[in-house]
Formats: sequence, C-alpha cells, structure tokens
Amino acid sequence: MTIRFDPTEARVRPVQLDLPLPAPALLCASVPPQAAEEAGPSSSVRSARRDRGRMSYLSGLAAEDTVEKAYLRKGMALVARRWRGTRAEIDMIFADGAVLIFVEVKQSRSFDTAIRSLGRAQCDRILEAATEFLGRTNRSQLTEMRFDLATVDRTGACDILENAFALDL
Repeated sequence: MTIRFDPTEARVRPVQLDLPLPAPALLCASVPPQAAEEAGPSSSVRSARRDRGRMSYLSGLAAEDTVEKAYLRKGMALVARRWRGTRAEIDMIFADGAVLIFVEVKQSRSFDTAIRSLGRAQCDRILEAATEFLGRTNRSQLTEMRFDLATVDRTGACDILENAFALDL
C-alpha cells in the first residue's frame, strides 16, 4: 500500500497500487532438509525469540497505556497514538490547549535505564517526524510544542520528563 499526501486535504489517504509480485523462488526445493536445519537456528530458539518479542511488544503497549492515562489525568487531549512519519514513529501526541506535546515512551527495568536508552539520533528522527506531522495538519511551524520523555519501570510506575529533548547549550 502506498500513502499519498494531498495538500488540499488535511488527511493522508491510503491508495492501493497494483504491483507485480516477485517470481517464486524455486531454490528452496533444491536444499536438502538436513542442510536447511543446519543453516538457521532451531525451532526452539526461534520460538523463544518470538515469545520474547511478543512479551516486549505487549509490555510496550502496557507502558503506553500507563502514560496515556497519566496525560489524560492532567487534562490533555490525545491527538494521535503511534503516529508514523517517513523517518520515525511518534509514540503519542497530546494537545494542551494550543500546545502540542510529542511523547516518546520508554519502558525498562528502571527509570535510569529507560532514560539512557534514548539517543540523540532518535531524538533527531522524532523532531523531523514532528515537523512532518505539522506539515500534514493545518498547523504551522510556529505552533508551540514540547517534547517529553515518559519512562515506565518494571513495576508500572510512570515518570514524565517534560521538555526532555532540550539541548544543553
């Protein structure tokens, strides 16, 4: 599916393109079963990885739910959740009056570990995505905005660092 942006509309419309499918690979049939098993990890390893990935995904969703409730309790309105731009995803976007608040959610064993997991490169990608978000809505680049880091520890406690992307000059 391809997304096209129409500047006359405030929303993005998905458009289905009919593209040719790649030719099926016939090489798999020529590989003996024993060689295929030796080439990759065993099914128990793949299963463990899949389970670990599923648990990480679900704990991330739970962390986002916790953070969303914390912002809603403060009286802010949820604008978007898991908004995807061309270069990055913004976990949550809230509105506090005319101010837009872009929130990155990090879940880890402790608050310190979660804070350290946010790097400068990721901050830059989120800043670019926020600019893209403004371009796709009826808001201008002069819109007042803030970038928060919301951390959730293993107990489910939430700590919000407001204006966490500010540069130390």
